[in-house]
Amino acid sequence: QVQLVESGGGLVQAGGSLRLSCAASGSIFSVGAMGWYRQAPGKQREVVATITRGGSTNYRDSVKGRFTVSRDVAKNTVYLQMNSLKPEDTAVYYCNAAIRTSYYSDPAGYWGQGSQVTVSS
Repeated sequence: QVQLVESGGGLVQAGGSLRLSCAASGSIFSVGAMGWYRQAPGKQREVVATITRGGSTNYRDSVKGRFTVSRDVAKNTVYLQMNSLKPEDTAVYYCNAAIRTSYYSDPAGYWGQGSQVTVSS
């Protein structure tokens, strides 16, 4: 009953920018940490950036200074602003959220559908 819907992926030239959005909806009691992960073909999914409900952020080293994760708690939405994109950023990007569906439920991880980000050289 919970879904995360992503938008904003696409094709961009190296050095360009994209902004991804991900909104959670459905039977939501509360949303904890949210984040972005990416996966290239034949590679394991890796964390890109995370953000807590209070706004604390973490980034993998390769995107520090280029990517910014933010969120709108009231809208259950997380964003990833990607600047100075590089070809090695090419991947399918997935949003993730820790969501409780009721007061009595433990948080569970939910995933967006994935957004293709392609950076050309």
